[in-house]
Amino acid sequence: MAHDREHEHEHDHDHDHDHEHEHDHDHDHEHDEPTAERERELIRRQALAQIRQYPDVALRMRAREVTEFDELLVQLVERMTNLMHDAQGVGLAATQIGVLQRVFVFAPDDEPMRAVVNPQLTLDESEKLVEEEGCLSLREVRVPVERATKVVLEGKDPNGEDVRYELDGLAARVVQHESDHLDGVLTIDRTDAESRKQALGALRPQPSLV
Repeated sequence: MAHDREHEHEHDHDHDHDHEHEHDHDHDHEHDEPTAERERELIRRQALAQIRQYPDVALRMRAREVTEFDELLVQLVERMTNLMHDAQGVGLAATQIGVLQRVFVFAPDDEPMRAVVNPQLTLDESEKLVEEEGCLSLREVRVPVERATKVVLEGKDPNGEDVRYELDGLAARVVQHESDHLDGVLTIDRTDAESRKQALGALRPQPSLV
């Protein structure tokens, strides 16, 4: 969601003369912003290179139930969390890094990261909403997808303890998206025919110029 800066601009205009010396100081930092942005983009590209991209076969496979809650599982969750943040995503499923275990991590709306193992979703079917969704495994493709606006998510944390979350809005959408990944289902499977056609065209490998 875009931040409303209209009133901030009005406030700044009223105090232009009072803060001219501050503006000079701020100008020194403007040169740092493009460099920081380039670094974030490089980190994002490096993370995406470690995330399976369509049409990788792992994205179409159903993940297995987790039976051992050990250090390897904790390490998997830590790796997934780091990749999700570096790729600037809000959720990531284990199948997206080629691990066929029923685990995903999510952190929508700047909320703390949560990891859920063997997730079970209960959807509130009384209200649904169509919104565009992107996916870290589908490059820049975004398609409209209908989702329930409220869900209950149950499962285990990486230590094997029971967890239960009542979610709505973006968080509800994210966990439905990630749960789909664990069943080999992608957003292009849940969109309308025309959007799917356009998405597949965009995902088609480009012919080599060599």
